[in-house]
Amino acid sequence: MPPPVLLSCERLTKSYTSRPLFNDLSFSLFEGDHVGLVGPNGSGKSTLMKIVAGVEEADSGNRAVRKGVRIGYVPQDPVFAPGKTIEEVLLEGLENDHILDDYDKQSRVAIALGKSGFMDRTQDSATLSGGWRKRLAIARELARQPDVMLLDEPTNHLDVEAILWLEALLKSEPKAFVVVSHDRYFLENTARRMLELNRIYPDGLLQVNGHYSDFLERRDELLRNEAAYQETLANLVRREVEWLRRGPKARTTKAKARIQNAEGLIGELAESRSRSTTSTAKIDFTASERKTKRLWLVRGLRKQMGDKLLVDDLDILLTPGTRLGILGPNGSGKTTLLRTITGEIAPDRGTIEKAEKLRVVYFEQNRESLDPTLTLKRALAPEGDQVVYRDRTLHVASWAKRFLFRPEQLETSVSRLSGGEKARIVLARLMLQPADLLVLDEPTNDLDISTLEVLEDSLLDFPGALVLVTHDRYLIDRVSTSILALDGLGGAEYFADYAQWESNRPRAAARDAAPLVSKPRAKRLSYKEQREWDSMESTVHAAEERVAAATAAAHDPAIAADAATLQQRFAEVTAAQAEVDRLYARWAELEGKLAEVP
Repeated sequence: MPPPVLLSCERLTKSYTSRPLFNDLSFSLFEGDHVGLVGPNGSGKSTLMKIVAGVEEADSGNRAVRKGVRIGYVPQDPVFAPGKTIEEVLLEGLENDHILDDYDKQSRVAIALGKSGFMDRTQDSATLSGGWRKRLAIARELARQPDVMLLDEPTNHLDVEAILWLEALLKSEPKAFVVVSHDRYFLENTARRMLELNRIYPDGLLQVNGHYSDFLERRDELLRNEAAYQETLANLVRREVEWLRRGPKARTTKAKARIQNAEGLIGELAESRSRSTTSTAKIDFTASERKTKRLWLVRGLRKQMGDKLLVDDLDILLTPGTRLGILGPNGSGKTTLLRTITGEIAPDRGTIEKAEKLRVVYFEQNRESLDPTLTLKRALAPEGDQVVYRDRTLHVASWAKRFLFRPEQLETSVSRLSGGEKARIVLARLMLQPADLLVLDEPTNDLDISTLEVLEDSLLDFPGALVLVTHDRYLIDRVSTSILALDGLGGAEYFADYAQWESNRPRAAARDAAPLVSKPRAKRLSYKEQREWDSMESTVHAAEERVAAATAAAHDPAIAADAATLQQRFAEVTAAQAEVDRLYARWAELEGKLAEVP
């Protein structure tokens, strides 16, 4: 028996211009659903999520939510009321839940903050970094205990450690979720059903049960079948066109019917070809063809920002063909290190040697070089209607088309473009500059998967040196020849590849169990309570591991047709999760006693 439906959408249509984002979309979300939603930039993923969340209305179609089902929504760029502390943001999210009393609300807040890794609930939310703002948005929805969680690009601004935290969180809660993401490892590790929003499909939506890798195989098979179908249809059309050209005398009903059939086949072929036509950005960085063996070298690098030591006694050598990936938690100094390499800031100590007339191209994380008041045309071609790429003069319209911009967008203000479109502008500008050294700071934010694949191929083909900071594990794993990991405490270590780093990655205590405060010994706790408090971290870890094991057992394909066993396994998941909830509530209770100590 299929699991209960939590939410269903029937024939949704949404347009912002004369061209609809999507048309007649239908799908359902079921209890226990772990769904990944992908699609090219501009296909309407974020808009669809808003409609499913009830934040925005569709132009037509129906959205039905089962009675009592709670929906949580984490937008791509979360916004919090000004002047609110972390705790107040979560309490504000619960203020419309009139069933909960103040104790229940405080308990939920404590549990959500504990699971999300916040150490100081009194911190002003405005002081949080982008990654911690995303965590706070997730915590706010966790406190509401939703049945369905909708997350729009939740890995943007998260460092790799935080992404791993989020993956672990989604394995146990909520009951069902839909996540929009371009992070392929994240999708593979979290999703058990994939949806692709794309005009190339007759229904505009491809639904595949399985992981992201299963989805890729099914999509490849479908597109191969579509190509074969187009070829068959083209052969039929050719025969009918030849018949029409012989000038049949359309006197009989049979002849008229054949003419109508030929017209129908021609229209069907045109529609099929129109759907299957896809475009990808053409990214190809220009190398300077320098033959120098040593491009950039630093010995004994030390850099401190304020009282925080970022790196100390660090050596880096960059040569042609070096592709150095840099990992580290938010605030560990990754961007500062890149700016030191580009020469924007000077080291506190260390000797830097660089090749004469070294040409460095820098992709900045926040795209500060983009003037939002410019038009797209001026952003791409500041000095006229043409650009020079590899000694060839191109019209700006042709250059824009290479990056998937339409001619009618040339006079659009940069401020009105999407994040993915702004990223493509920066890449287009960088490609015009010959480079010995590429320095890229989070270039993948807002790019769709097809553009990411093109970017990867371009970086692999670039003959110069590359330094890359990214949270996209697939990209850094595929492109990098070595990994430099910063620990945020001044230390740095080299690894051969991402897999070696992950197997040795440091586990910060704050992210492993996320207690809200440190564990001082307190006289208000009895001896038994103190022992319980001291062991709570490991107890919660063990309970969460039991939830993960029970969840994996419940989704074993071998028992998919055994209703009785399925029911038993899901009952075990429910019981294990209830124990985790009880432990977090007890943790909050003990933490409350400690907070009372003067």
